[in-house]
Parts: sequence; structure tokens; C-alpha cells
Amino acid sequence: MPNVLVGNQSQARCFHSVDIAEAVSDMGGDLEQGLTAEAVAKRYETDGWNELPVKPGKPAWLRFLLQFHQPLLYILLIAGAVKASLGSWTNAAVIWGVTFLNAIIGYVQEAKAEGAIASLAKAVTTETTVLRDGQTLQVPSRDLVLGDIVLLVSGDKVPADLRLFKTRNLQVDESALTGESLPVDKSVHPLPVETPLAERANMAYTGSFVTFGQGRGLVVATAEATEVGKISRSMEQRVSLSTPLTRKFAKFSRILLYAILSLATLTFAIGLRQGESWDYMFEAAVALAVSAIPEGLPAVVTITLAIGVNRMAQRHAIIRKLPAVEALGSATVICSDKTGTLTENQMTVQVIYAGGQPYQVRGGGYSPKGEIVQRHDDQIESSFEDGLPDALRECLTAGVLCNDAQLKHEGEQWSVVGDPTEGALLAAATKADLSQTGLTAANPRLDSIPFESQYQYMATLHNAGSRVIYVKGSVEAVLSRCTQMMNLQSQVMPLERESIEQAVEAMTAQALRVLAFACKAVGPHQHALDHADIETGLVFLGLQGMIDPPRPEAIAAVHVCRHAGIRIKMITGDHVATARAIAQRINLQQAEDVVAFEGRALIAMDDAQLTQAVESGDVFARVAPAQKLRLVEALQAKGDIVAMTGDGVNDAPALKQADIGIAMGKGGTEVAREAADMLLTDDNFASIEAAVEEGRTVYQNLRKAIAFLLPVNGGESMTILISALLARDLPILSLQVLWLNMINSLTMTVPLAFEPKSPGIMQQPPRYPQEPLITRPLLHRILLVSLFNWVLIFGLFEWAEVATGDVAVSRTMAIQALVAARIVYLLSISQLGKSLLGRLRHRSTPVANAPFLLMGIGGAIALQILFSQWSVMNTLFETAPLTWNQWLICLLPMLPMVPFAIWVNRVDPNSPRAVAI
Repeated sequence: MPNVLVGNQSQARCFHSVDIAEAVSDMGGDLEQGLTAEAVAKRYETDGWNELPVKPGKPAWLRFLLQFHQPLLYILLIAGAVKASLGSWTNAAVIWGVTFLNAIIGYVQEAKAEGAIASLAKAVTTETTVLRDGQTLQVPSRDLVLGDIVLLVSGDKVPADLRLFKTRNLQVDESALTGESLPVDKSVHPLPVETPLAERANMAYTGSFVTFGQGRGLVVATAEATEVGKISRSMEQRVSLSTPLTRKFAKFSRILLYAILSLATLTFAIGLRQGESWDYMFEAAVALAVSAIPEGLPAVVTITLAIGVNRMAQRHAIIRKLPAVEALGSATVICSDKTGTLTENQMTVQVIYAGGQPYQVRGGGYSPKGEIVQRHDDQIESSFEDGLPDALRECLTAGVLCNDAQLKHEGEQWSVVGDPTEGALLAAATKADLSQTGLTAANPRLDSIPFESQYQYMATLHNAGSRVIYVKGSVEAVLSRCTQMMNLQSQVMPLERESIEQAVEAMTAQALRVLAFACKAVGPHQHALDHADIETGLVFLGLQGMIDPPRPEAIAAVHVCRHAGIRIKMITGDHVATARAIAQRINLQQAEDVVAFEGRALIAMDDAQLTQAVESGDVFARVAPAQKLRLVEALQAKGDIVAMTGDGVNDAPALKQADIGIAMGKGGTEVAREAADMLLTDDNFASIEAAVEEGRTVYQNLRKAIAFLLPVNGGESMTILISALLARDLPILSLQVLWLNMINSLTMTVPLAFEPKSPGIMQQPPRYPQEPLITRPLLHRILLVSLFNWVLIFGLFEWAEVATGDVAVSRTMAIQALVAARIVYLLSISQLGKSLLGRLRHRSTPVANAPFLLMGIGGAIALQILFSQWSVMNTLFETAPLTWNQWLICLLPMLPMVPFAIWVNRVDPNSPRAVAI
């Protein structure tokens, strides 16, 4: 295959498929001496440093200015400028103040720099051991160049993409890149070109960790040419998609902008044609534009989302980007990795076979809590009152002694130092009261043979009074060396291979990883161990089957999501059999058959075939990063709102592409966390379900806010339009409109953001992704209430102007009457109003706890008193103090609003979802 050079690095060369000699020839290296200092210096000049470029973020001033990039705010800025040019500086200052308030709220809540590329650069910054000029040196990973020879030992982070040429029991944790949950055994032999990334055993990739053994590798890619670098470039090229809410608001804003401009221009032109003055018609046009713009809506949306953020944080979901709150509530598909979110992320022994008998291990993870029980043919389980059967004890003892891992705990949290599989063996023994400390003290190790992939076993020699060898490994490797087995009474008997193989088949059918155990007594003078010592004559002790089990709370959460109409797709780097077994255990689908696809099959699919596969498939296993991205894009192309979980570097592009990316806060990489919109502090799928519930509640409360805010704008606009066309005095001025739309509206609307969830919110299907922000029933509601508000403002103003002869008093009375009616309407769409109405109808409805709503109403009343009775406000807003009788008249519209609001709630068939009643 020819090389394709980009930036002096081979982008198309498949180094896993070539012999090491050919790779060295391509790289110009030396396996014995390493590169010379002169060669390294030249390669710095041509290839640069081994680090990822950091994309600079937007400066703070630009992020603040972008808050004004909203069509509706353009009108306010222009209106303020025109007012200033005409000398109305007070009006201009108030209008501009409203726009700046919106910008400040948005900036404070949403200003979050994108640091994903910086995190990727951080992920590859480490010290590494290299061979140069025949000497072993410690250098920063950024100093590596193509052709360098890197030495790896347990605990090292791989500093560049390496073609391995020497390994000794080398195991590498590649979970951050491939999604494989267990460390991978490495080798040096060439592999077929089409070998997937997760199965390239002769390669070690940047950012992965050496968990066991030693190795040497040739640097074949650095910086952006590494697999991590390719992910970095894909993230830079990927445009962050807007959420459903932002798309709907953008469309709504454009439609409203065109309507306002057209209506204001038409009003201005008709007024001039009728002989009205320029000043009067301009004030009318500006008042009409200002009244039609829901100035408080952006702030209310931001505050509602921010309150949703706080609620989600209490349920272990941290939101990094505000619109993601609502996006999660809109999700139609959740793509989840198996590891961590759906499972315990801790290997656990679940089944043991010893002495010809099966045993079940209760209790999950590495915790010692649990027990081992025997399941009889009649399905009755029993524990061991008279002690463990000898065969079971020996099988567990072998798992502890033939083991290099250790368990540690901090508080209630248990973890493993070493291989997760060996950690599971230790945990199983502790559940039978067999401690690692006690067994190793009684049976000191004399020698060992570490696990090697070519032999598929590990062996240890112990002094247990007499000398004994314990062996653990694959079933094939151990059984082939056994001629006898131990029965329940610890007596040696001929090997029953058929019954053992049946037990193995039963475990593998459950997707358990099966290890076999054996022992061999040797002479008292043996101090060393060799492969020849265990070629024959082993006594079979038993089997232990393990898996990373599903979380019980995740099973319940999947059930809730299914009933909520949300499909769950498992996209993982694990083997297909393991992933399918987990999917069946968590009841991913109601049908028994779980449809699974492997990464190999996805590679050969065109876009149409992939779309069909992503629709029918439940599990996608052994997938590469680019395939995860394709799966997310295929779902989005079908119109789905996609939530994607991930914890590794390989997940970052898909997290960024998804409508909402969800990263692990405890076990995930910094790269994934920076690319995501939301973090799970407990790495638990159940927290996603809780966040979906909160997201739906947020949208429900936003719909309530819209149902409350827009009728005021409608009533104000109709009043000003008709008054201008009839050449009447304006019942409400532009600054008074701003007061109502910002101060009064915010005070009374923000409490709606604290409304609790409606019953049955997770029994409803997801919203149709193309559903408009203003649905037809909601539009009908807005028009009806707008008409009521118009009659109220226009009618009361006309009556008061005749009765008092004072325009300022008449305007003040009209505004106060509108606010009084709004209080009744606010109660009608709240949970508190629903509770009170139920009590009036003699229903046993609990009264909702609504302190914020009552505080909002109280605050609005106090502000309205200042609005009319304080001289400063009179001067600023051209209002006038009211008498007691005038106040009483302003309260009268509350009476007709009560039956009107109840009637509107009955007319609107979607009111239980859009509003409370």
C-alpha cells in the first residue's frame, strides 16, 4: 500500500499489517540503537512537536456581543437609537437597558469556553522512556518523533502511536479509545489490513495505559496523525448542532420579527396618510413594536433553564450548556455505552462450578458484601451452615493465590489495583470469608509464571506445608493439562470432561467470561517453576464465570424510558456476545431477540443500509469512533433527537455531534467531559432517566411561561394598533410596555420555572421533533387571552379618560387592571391554581407547595404600587397616583377573568401538558 504523506506523516499506512522490518524501513529507525541526536533534531524541524494544537476560544467580549445576536433584540436596539436621535434619551436608556439586561443574563448563564482540544493536548503530555544513540533516556512525550523507540512498562501512559516489536506479557487498557472494558493482550505479529482498531494487538495507541508486562514499540504517528489526533481534527471540523429549543426559538423569532416590522411600518404609513403627525405615529409605531416583542421571554427562558440545571444537579446530572436541559427532555433515542452507565463497571463472579456442582454468587462489584449459595434441581437455594465444600474452597483458594491484584477500599467504595478479572476472583473469595491476607500468609508464594497470551494461563508455586502449584487460565489451556478432578469431598477422581464442557457452555450462553482452575502437588524440594512442570498431571478444581453486571437501578430506568417512548441503543467497544447478554438482562427490548451488529458489518454498509440498521438494531458492538459518529448522524438524519453517552477519547466526536452529549463525571476522560453537554456525577444510567424527567418538566414550565407572556404582548399590540388607526390617544406608551414586558412579566413568570412535574410526565411519548414552539392549541389560547386583554386595556382606558379627563390616570388604571387580571390568569395555569380549584369542587386534591409563586405575586403587587404611587416612577413612566376608589375599579377585572380562564383551560385540549389545568 503506498504512503500518503500529510504534514510529513503517513496517514494511509496501515502499520498493523506490515512486518516490523518494513515499518522500520519506512520510519528510518533503528531497533537496537534508536535514533541519533542529529536525526531527532531534523525530525523536529520537519514533523514538529508531539502535541495537539489548541484551538483558541472566543474572547469574553465577543461572547458577550454574541448575546445581542437575536432578531428581536435588533428591533429594540434600533428603536433605542432612533429615540436617542430624536432627543428622547430617557426612553432610549430604558430600551437599551432592557437589551443589556437580557445580554447579561445570557452571558452569565451560558459563557462556557470550549476546551475539548486543550484537554486532548493535556491527555498526551507525560514523561516517556526512549532509546536514542544506544542509551535509555527519559524525555517529555512532546519530544517524541517518528522512528523513536519507546520502552513500555506497567503503569506507563502510551505517548504516541506505536508499532510493537517486542512484548513480554504486555497488557494495555485501551478503553478510552476503543471502549473495550478489559485490558488487551498485545503481540507483535502482522495482522490483516481490515483488522478493526479494537483488535490491533500489535499496536499501542496514544493515551492508553499499560496495566501489565513490558514492551517496546516504534513510533509510527505523532501529534495530529495519531488516532487521538484524528479525533481532535474531527471535533474541530464538527459543527456543534443547535438543540430543538434553540431551533424553535430561532424560527419563532424570525416569524415574529417579520410580522412586527410589517405591522409597525403599515401602521406608521396609514397614520401619516390620515394626517397624523410624524411624532405621534413614530411613538405609535415604536410602542407597537415594543409591545409585540416579548422582551422578557429570553430572560425567562434562560432563568427557567438555569433552574432546571440546579434541579438536575441534585439528581447527579451536571449541565454544562443551558439548552441541553430542554434537549434531553426532547430525546427520542439514548445511545449508551455498556460500561459504567448500564453496568457496575466492576467485573463480578456470578457462577462457580466445583466438585461437579454449580454455585451462584450473590452481591455485585468488588465489595465483600454477598454470599455463595448452591442451587438445587428444585430451584431452592441453600447456604453452607457446616462450612464450604472442600472443592469449592479449593477453587476459590486457587483464584486468590494465583493472582497479582489487590482490593482496596475508601469508605464504602471498593476498587481493584491490577487486573479487573483478578479483582473479581478476590471479591468472590471474600464473600466466602476467605481473605487474601490470610491465604497468602499461610501459603507463601515461591515462584510464578505470569500470564502470556501464547500459553493462556498463569501458574504459581506455594509452600503450603507441602509444595503445590495453582494454575488459572482459559478452559482449553487448563483442561488439556488435566487428567483428574476434585469432587465435593476433595477426593481425586477421573476427569469428567463432558460435564465440565456442559457447565462451560451454560456459562458462555450467559456471556460470562470463564476461567478454569487446577492444582498439582510437587516435591518438597522444588523452589522454581517452569512451563514443563504443568504440561501434564493437573487436577481440575473448577470454573468461575464472571461479567460486568447491569446495575439494578439501570434496569428500572430502562423500563421507565421504554414506557416514555424513548428507544435505547447500546453502542460499545465490547464483544457482541457480552453486549447482547447485557442488553437481554436489562430488557433493552420487550421482544426476546436483541438485534446486534458488529463494527465489521457497519464498515461495509452504505448510508441507506446504515439507516436501516440503526433503526432495527439494538446493540452495536466493536465499533470504532468514526462508526459511533456515523450512527449518531444516521439517527439525526431520520429526525431523532439523540442523547449519547460516553467516557473515552473515542467517544468525543459522537458526544459533540449528538443533540446532547453525556459524559461520565467519575470514570470518564477529561476529553469526553469537555466535549459533552452534561456530566453524570455517579456514572449511572438511572441519572439519565431522572434528567430526562427534569428536562420534560422544564419544557412543560417553558410552555406555561409562553402561555402567560404572549397574551400580554398580543393585548398590548392590539390596543396600540387599533388606537393608532382610530386616531385615539394611546392607552399605553412604549416605556410602560417595557415595564409590563420586563419587570412585571419577569416577577410573575419566573415562579413558573419552579413548578413541580405533572403526574404521568414519563408516561407520555417524546414530543414530535418537528412540533413547533407555538402549537395550534397554544396559539388558540394566546389569541383568546390576548382578546380579553385588549378589551380590558382599551375599554378601561376609554372609560377612565371620559370619567377623569386625565390621560396619565387613565393609562395607569388600564395597566393596573391588566396586572390584576394577570394574577388570576397566572394562578389558572399553575399547580397551585389547579389544587385550589380542586378544593372548591370538593375534590381531595393536595394544595401544591408554591412559595415562589406567592412571592412572585406579592412582589408584582408591591412593584405596581410603586409604579403608580411613587413620584419618581410617575416622572419616568408618565404614570399618575390613584385614589382608593380608582384602585377598587382596577381590581374589578379579576372577577370576569376567573370564569374566562377556566373556560380557556377547558377549550385547550393540550392544557394538561402545556399548562397545569
